[in-house]
Amino acid sequence: MARKPKPSGRKRLPDKGRPLGSRQVNVRPLRPRFLIVCEGSKTEPNYFRRFRANTEVVDLEVIGLGDNTLSLVQRTCELMRQDDYAQVWCVFDRDSFPAMRFNEALNQARQRGIQVAYSNEAFELWYLLHFDYHNAALSRTRYQRMLTQRIGKRYRKNARDMYNLLKEQQPDAIRNARRLLDSYGPDHNPERDNPCTTVHQLVEELNRCAR
Repeated sequence: MARKPKPSGRKRLPDKGRPLGSRQVNVRPLRPRFLIVCEGSKTEPNYFRRFRANTEVVDLEVIGLGDNTLSLVQRTCELMRQDDYAQVWCVFDRDSFPAMRFNEALNQARQRGIQVAYSNEAFELWYLLHFDYHNAALSRTRYQRMLTQRIGKRYRKNARDMYNLLKEQQPDAIRNARRLLDSYGPDHNPERDNPCTTVHQLVEELNRCAR
């Protein structure tokens, strides 16, 4: 008569398929978090809140402080310490800063790890570059008149639909903004270089992370 094998002493676990370590689990990767702090309370926040990345794969926190000069940078420093962000940006215009403080604000922001999307002279330059390349200084009032002609209706500074109106021409705006910035050379002076903008750099980062 055949003898029964002796128990090994280890309790056999029920077979539930592949080992736990090799099991595939559908885990959605964490979305990169952006903090965007704007000097304006309406124009810039309205644009970035409509950005397509806000509802896809980028976690976008947009704050409009209605503040300017160095206090905007200081407030951004306080906000960035409250949470973990992949990137932190300040958005401000040259025409809201005294001449002596504009470059100082840029330097202080960069020393603190804050990237800056500035416009000289106003954020509306970014909008206008969606239609044409411009390298002549313009006043904010002139920007508004030209945008009214380009978009086919009266431009309102705090409009909520500018992102949607302009998104098809965004690649043109990026090219025009790059060309304009490059025209000043490597030793350019942001306070003096009018017109100029780096808003396209923030837009490019949002596009890159949203892919």
